[in-house]
Amino acid sequence: MKTCVKQMIDDLKKLGVRVDDTLLVHSSFKSLGWSREEGTPDDALLALMSAVSEGTLMLPTLSYETVGAANPFFSVADTPACVGILPETFRKKEGVFRSGCATHSVAVWGKDAKEIADAHLLDETPVGDHSPFAAVRDRCGKILMLGCGLEPCTSMHGVEELSRPDYLFGDPVVYTLTLADGSTRKHTLLRHDFANTVQRYDRIEQYLSGDELRCQKVCGATAYLIDAKALWEKTDAVLRKDPHAFVDQTKD
Repeated sequence: MKTCVKQMIDDLKKLGVRVDDTLLVHSSFKSLGWSREEGTPDDALLALMSAVSEGTLMLPTLSYETVGAANPFFSVADTPACVGILPETFRKKEGVFRSGCATHSVAVWGKDAKEIADAHLLDETPVGDHSPFAAVRDRCGKILMLGCGLEPCTSMHGVEELSRPDYLFGDPVVYTLTLADGSTRKHTLLRHDFANTVQRYDRIEQYLSGDELRCQKVCGATAYLIDAKALWEKTDAVLRKDPHAFVDQTKD
């Protein structure tokens, strides 16, 4: 095992990741600070998989940049992720199952991976109650923000879907999905809109305390480890009092 992999595993353990965790990871591979000789995306994924070897690992494989109302076609096997090299590499690995949400799919490996991924098709919203994002909450799992700050925390979309603030949804879109077995189906999904708003999910930090939000270096990356259940419960309570708590409004 490479030195960089061992260090990353050790750092993840110190941060609070446990071998039986359900772990959802948002990531910036470059933030690890590895040279090409030191480590690759596969090495980083090996470290993550080893860190939760008895649990479940998830990486969002979002495709909203290429799939939408103007191009309503999504293939589980072929549509690339638009959120970095680690998700794009992870979704192609043996034993990884990708959910069938056209815009907000998630790649899942480990315990109950297929069950978690398959359930996403039951939702009519991108981050609904059957999504892998919600599964992390329901399984008392954790969210790792690896070198990307707190802003791209997609789980917050799921929290927003609970109370449905006025900026959240646009018109529904009928997508054509090609699933992993090659079959196709139509799937109607409400699209996220965020008209005249800027997302400010970095504000979650002020509502989480103690072990609910830990921060530490993982290799060269500043990493945040979030208690998913606490995140959903506390920020939902905030949004029900102030629907615009996690966005800034912009001019038309």
